[in-house]
Amino acid sequence: MVLTKDVSLPSEEDLTVQEVEVSTPGLRAAAFHMGKACENANNEFMLCRQEYKDPRQCLNEGKAVTACSLDFFRKIKKNCALEFTQFANCLDRSSTDFSFSPCRKTQAVFDKCMLDNLKMERPYFGYFSEVKVHHTERPRPEGVKKPEYPNTPVPVPEDLPLSPAKFGKRVFS
Repeated sequence: MVLTKDVSLPSEEDLTVQEVEVSTPGLRAAAFHMGKACENANNEFMLCRQEYKDPRQCLNEGKAVTACSLDFFRKIKKNCALEFTQFANCLDRSSTDFSFSPCRKTQAVFDKCMLDNLKMERPYFGYFSEVKVHHTERPRPEGVKKPEYPNTPVPVPEDLPLSPAKFGKRVFS
């Protein structure tokens, strides 16, 4: 990557935050609950990155995501440490690809602990695939405008008469 002298890089202090030191099985074990718990901070960060197209502008939002995940794992450690550890160990040792299927019993115990102690229900299947609108207090950055496409075709009128199809129906039922 080539930089010019006009590019300002953040200082080391701006980039330094406490790391989330959790292994891959631990992250997979907590992924669904953490995704829902830190959803607002993560959406704010992703919106900032999308709008600015420059990660240097979104350092504070990134720090908020890290702080949220650290707080989340502290709550797990305080309330559900044993259940979390058993679930993460099961994911680590049951398969080579950290598959959830051999660990459904320990997952159920961990999910029950999260619900009882932290009032966090595991999101239903497909929750993270749904389209959601994120409302933010951050103002829209200057210079962001709706893209214009000069080659956009003219829309087809609604009352355009259709000729009969040559080789069968147009609509399949």
